[in-house]
Amino acid sequence: MDVRRAADRYAGGEPGAGITTRHSFSFGPHYDPDNLGFGPLIACNEERLEPGAGFDEHPHRHVEIVTWVLEGALTHRDSGGRERTVRPGDLQHLSAASGVRHVERNDGPVPCRFLQMWLTPRAAADGPAYTLVRELGAGAYEVPEAGGVLRTYRLAAGDGVSLPDAGSRYLHLASGELRVGGETLAPGDALRVTGGRNLTAEAAADAEFLAWEFTA
Repeated sequence: MDVRRAADRYAGGEPGAGITTRHSFSFGPHYDPDNLGFGPLIACNEERLEPGAGFDEHPHRHVEIVTWVLEGALTHRDSGGRERTVRPGDLQHLSAASGVRHVERNDGPVPCRFLQMWLTPRAAADGPAYTLVRELGAGAYEVPEAGGVLRTYRLAAGDGVSLPDAGSRYLHLASGELRVGGETLAPGDALRVTGGRNLTAEAAADAEFLAWEFTA
């Protein structure tokens, strides 16, 4: 088990433009050769957009982009003509494939907070694809392109859940307090697990977190 604390994340974004970002991996101008990724996961960014703030149109290629909205609402527009409003509990998956351009903005009256993850696909795909899952809840979302499965959890204080076995796992705590395998996690903390089995997550306080399961 490898615990990564929230305070050790790289602070990015453009605070003056209403964008606050915390990067869990090497990203952009912040190069950390010892923290390039975990399995196919190469980014886990916690974003906060103030009302009216966002990311202007920009390109992506050969990356799987998975977004989980925690608060507020995120407007997505892309070069495929899609426009969606992604709300708390929703999961969005943009498969960039050979190339796609998109815009992400907070068009709402309150701040928007979300986690966005980038994964490296196993093979190049021809055309981009888009999926929006409303209120994923305790369900599972498969990303076969990257050999991963994502689950989101909301636990009341004192409740626990058994985590499915996997070759490796990545947990990120969005809010609350969580105990896993003898470790206590606070908001923004992450846990990287390789080869662990029979793991249980228990909420010491109401908790919201995600867990990736990878085949290797």
